[in-house]
Amino acid sequence: MAAYTVPNVLVTTEWVASHATDAGVRIVEVDTDTTAYDQGHVPGAAGWNWTTELCDTLVRDIVPKDKLEDLLGSTGIDNKTAIVLYGDNNNWFAAWAFWQLKVYGHEDVRLMDGGRKKWLAEGRELTTREVARAVARRSPGKGSRP
Repeated sequence: MAAYTVPNVLVTTEWVASHATDAGVRIVEVDTDTTAYDQGHVPGAAGWNWTTELCDTLVRDIVPKDKLEDLLGSTGIDNKTAIVLYGDNNNWFAAWAFWQLKVYGHEDVRLMDGGRKKWLAEGRELTTREVARAVARRSPGKGSRP
């Protein structure tokens, strides 16, 4: 298989399977309907609800930075954590989360190529167990809303 042009942005399912529980890496499934996550997800993955955790439905925009910082911290993500996102709908909402994290200055964010659909098509392991991670402290990021 040819190497990715931008490996710091897109990772393979093989890479995720090998690194999902590494220290310094956090896999996150992003869905609008989190029942798929509850029924089975990549081992070690956290689950984020796009509708309730990444959107400010009152002003119809991304959540304010402090709310995102709280979500990241409660998921065990600090400023140095590599975040690998995947999800349903061909990574549509994972890509939204990628963009939002970049807007707010998180440096190491990646997408799992093919998302949940590819993971399942390859017959890879799913679990219903969520890995507990210690709450992480985050310092203010470089990014700010334009």
